[in-house]
Amino acid sequence: MVDLTKIDLEVKGIMEMVTIFGVNDKYLKLLSELCGAEIYANHADLLIATTDQATIDHVKKMLRILLQLAKRNTVFNERDIIYIHNLLAEAKEEEILDLFIGRKEIIKTYSGKPIYAKTLNQKRYLEAIEKKTVTLGIGPAGTGKTYLAVLIGLRKLKDNQIRRLVLTRPAVEAGENLGFLPGDLKEKVDPYLRPLYDAMYEILGVKLTEEYIQKGIIEIAPLAYMRGRTLENAFVILDEAQNTTINQMKLFLTRLGFGSKMVVTGDITQSDLPPKVPSGLITAAAILQDVDDIEILHFSKIDVVRHPLVQTIIQRFEDARH
Repeated sequence: MVDLTKIDLEVKGIMEMVTIFGVNDKYLKLLSELCGAEIYANHADLLIATTDQATIDHVKKMLRILLQLAKRNTVFNERDIIYIHNLLAEAKEEEILDLFIGRKEIIKTYSGKPIYAKTLNQKRYLEAIEKKTVTLGIGPAGTGKTYLAVLIGLRKLKDNQIRRLVLTRPAVEAGENLGFLPGDLKEKVDPYLRPLYDAMYEILGVKLTEEYIQKGIIEIAPLAYMRGRTLENAFVILDEAQNTTINQMKLFLTRLGFGSKMVVTGDITQSDLPPKVPSGLITAAAILQDVDDIEILHFSKIDVVRHPLVQTIIQRFEDARH
């Protein structure tokens, strides 16, 4: 027979219990799965089928955080619980609570839904973009690197803090020389910039986005078209920067003009460059790490805000490489 350990909860009322345990105890079941020990609800008490103190302490921390969120009417979901579980190994309870309770709205979607940072690194990333002239966001897909940068750029555009939003990426799959592709520039580049369009449509709507593009307020172009320019009073995003060569990265960063900010995003594990060609993103992260007005922020698999299965997929691929 498995020994049961009692965990006391200071829960007041049925609503707090439902909020913490989830409908039909779905959060409690998730917590059991994450911690590797069955957890049973017994009114305001919990019973956990283990005597392992580390597991018991971890569950207590999780429940304390969820209880504080419930008492402050802060909404959380299964993804948040998975994130809190993963984050507890490297962050204090106070930091986690501040992420959820003290979070600030980034911008509202076209339909009026507010958007917030979902992870601590996202919060740090947003703070870095506000404070620094150049920010490098490096990490796996699904961590919100490009999406959040676009949101900040759109907000600054709406607040008249910048004159233009410039979005660019290297069209490596087409070989940077786009001349052989049919159609005009927009038709050639669109397939490589679809994620950026999706983010803009979500915030501005399709009509206003297209209007801004036609007027040049939002400019979307391949990296090769940045040569010879100086970008002033602009918010400039370089996406998929792991696919830049060292010269291309130098080309991009030296376009910086007065009143502008630059955000460089990429995943160094997903380079499409030829095997012996070094990545400009890796080189930039190494040589610019001690420059005062440049911030380099690394995301990890626990920052993935897509389906929880994506974290598992990333981990398995990482394991396979070693």
